[in-house]
Parts: sequence; structure tokens; C-alpha cells
Amino acid sequence: MSEHIQQSIKVPNELGNKRFDQVAAQLFPDFSRARLQSWIKEGNLTVDGESRKAKEKLVGGELLEISVVTQAEGEWLPEEMDIPIVYEDDHIIIINKPMNMVVHPAAGNLTGTLLNGLLHHCPELQNIPRAGIVHRLDKDTTGLMVVAKTLQAQNNIVEQLQSREMGREYEAVVQGTMTGGGSVKEPMARHAKDRTKMAVHPTGKDAITHYRVLEKFPSFTHVRVKLETGRTHQIRVHMAHIQHPLAGDQTYGGKVRLPKGVSNQLRDVLREFPRQALHAKRLELHHPDSGRLVHWEVPLPDDFQGLLETLRLDAELSDEVDY
Repeated sequence: MSEHIQQSIKVPNELGNKRFDQVAAQLFPDFSRARLQSWIKEGNLTVDGESRKAKEKLVGGELLEISVVTQAEGEWLPEEMDIPIVYEDDHIIIINKPMNMVVHPAAGNLTGTLLNGLLHHCPELQNIPRAGIVHRLDKDTTGLMVVAKTLQAQNNIVEQLQSREMGREYEAVVQGTMTGGGSVKEPMARHAKDRTKMAVHPTGKDAITHYRVLEKFPSFTHVRVKLETGRTHQIRVHMAHIQHPLAGDQTYGGKVRLPKGVSNQLRDVLREFPRQALHAKRLELHHPDSGRLVHWEVPLPDDFQGLLETLRLDAELSDEVDY
């Protein structure tokens, strides 16, 4: 399946004496600069019907035309699967991702991913880079994700991510009892020895995580986390960096640390908890078509709720013993 994009616009005189690619970026804001550069190079974005180099200067009054047939972005196969869709219109899909679901195909996970399911649900997504997926959640992190259904929507949402306009809030259970909320502002990069992991590193990209305490337990804390940036594994790395790794996170927190005096029920729940206790609970963005600020919020999944209930029961038992 392919899509024919055809748009034209006259260059206003005030944009004269500027580079072709700079003018195109201003006049076609629905498309990314990288995509416009590619179309200029391939001759799909022309000036008065002729191909020009990106660095050539325009004088004003020229007609810029886009005429391109987009092709499928990959050889991924559509697969029928149950995708929990919270909201959908002609521009975006909001998904409540379950645990144990890989978002994007990779070595060892070429099928059965969210992307495969999206292509079955909405075949036209094969013409969008990464099938419209603009941000990811780890395989075992649950919660809200946005998928763009058009190139224009994708570019708009990517810009919101880059400008930090898109709001993403998570809930997590971390090890240790926190005294209060705070922020972690530590740059992140690939781990020097294990390339599948991330780490705090002084030469990495800036990463900012804000957190506040929702509920305290004898050896754990339920927190609300807000991302200002969106680095891979950011919450997991930052929480581990301040000595409060996520419950269940064996990658960054190591083996389960059982506190002294823990109840048998909590011991069993912690040992059997299958993932990092992290859920993308709230998502806020400006709708790529209307510009209206919209948001979605989904409840905690059953396993997360069960962990909290067990922590509360254990805390009550601990208070009784202390008394």
C-alpha cells in the first residue's frame, strides 16, 4: 500500500534570499526537516517544477511543489492481536500497553510486537516511519503510548517530545523508604560494558526526572514520576542512581532485596513479581490536528495493584508488631 502526497505553495517575498531547505521547512511545517531534505535530494520537492540543491537560495515568488508516493517503511508482517486502544481518530491512536509486549521488531522479536498488531489494525501505518510509533515503553512496562497515523501527526508529536511539551507521568514502586520528592538531573548514555543497558554518564545526553511520594511503606515507596526528557530506561536508571531502584527491576536493581521482618505474603509477591513496577499512567499532548490540549489516564494494572495492597497489609502487620 502506498500514499500519494501532493502539496504546493508559493514562496512569499519576505523569504527571499534564504536557502531552499530553510524555506521548505517554514512552508511545510507538517513534515520533518530530514524528510524534506530527502525529498529535495530525490527530486520530489521542486522549485518551479525543477530540482534544486538544498543550499541554493531562493528569491521569492517561486512555486514549491511536493509530489511523492510513500512506500512501506519495512517488511514487517501485519498480525491480528488484541491491542487495548483507549482512543483513536484520523490522526492518532492512544494505547494502554500490557506487560510482556515488545513495541518494535528487533533481532529475536521479529513478530508478535505491538508494531505487527498496529499494521493489522491500521494497514496505512506501513507508510509511516516505525508504523507511527514515536516513543516506546519497555517490554514489561505497562501504560499509555501514542501512535501517529499520518506523517504530519508524527512530525508534530516528535516536535512536542523534543520541546518537552508532551507530558508523561508514571507510577512506580521503588525500593527503600523515601523521605520526600525531588528531581534527578543526570545525563545518560549507553553503558560502557553492557550495550543493552543505559547508565548515568557525564558526557551523556541530558536527562531530567521529577518524582513525588504517594505512599510510604517500611522498605518501599510508591511514587509518581514525571519525565521532562525521554531517554531509554530513564526512570529505571535514575531511580537506581539515587539508591531507590524499581521493585522487580533485576536489570538495574539486582536480585530482590527482602527487608527484615517481611511477611510471608509480601515475600512471595516480591519473589514472583514478574517485572519492574512501572506504569505509564497519564499522557498529555496538544492534538496534532486541532492543537487542543488533551490528556488520558488509565488505572494501574492488576499486578501493580496487588503489589500495593500487599505492601499496605505488610505495613499494618509491621505496625502491630511495633506496638
